[in-house]
Amino acid sequence: MKVENRVEPSDEQIRGFLEGDADTPIHMVNLLKFKQKAEYEDGRETDLSGAEAYAIYGQEVQAHLEKVGAESVFAGRVSRLMLGEVEDLWDMVAIVMYPSKKAMFAMVSDPAYQESAKHRAAGLEGQLNIETKVGTPFF
Repeated sequence: MKVENRVEPSDEQIRGFLEGDADTPIHMVNLLKFKQKAEYEDGRETDLSGAEAYAIYGQEVQAHLEKVGAESVFAGRVSRLMLGEVEDLWDMVAIVMYPSKKAMFAMVSDPAYQESAKHRAAGLEGQLNIETKVGTPFF
């Protein structure tokens, strides 16, 4: 299995996200990998680590989540890999519940959110976002 962390989705991933049912609640699982030192796109000098820059985003994003009816369900630092094998382990896992894909898209399209997201981009080396839907258990 190939694993590739990214900071932004590809055009194909955005199209797939916008297709189909946009009204059902989703839980977005975020596997986060931080930069050693934050790097802002505008070139500003900073002594922040990637995790510290992302923490600023994490505080600011709460208001954006509330605005669209979303909520943070879980966040925790990764301590070790229990099963399987990956080349480089993620630093943190976060799960966010959105009332719909439509709500999530509205949030990330909001200019106020995009201003907060500068801290996210500065702090992240990359991440995996895994969209999940609550349904009938298969086990």
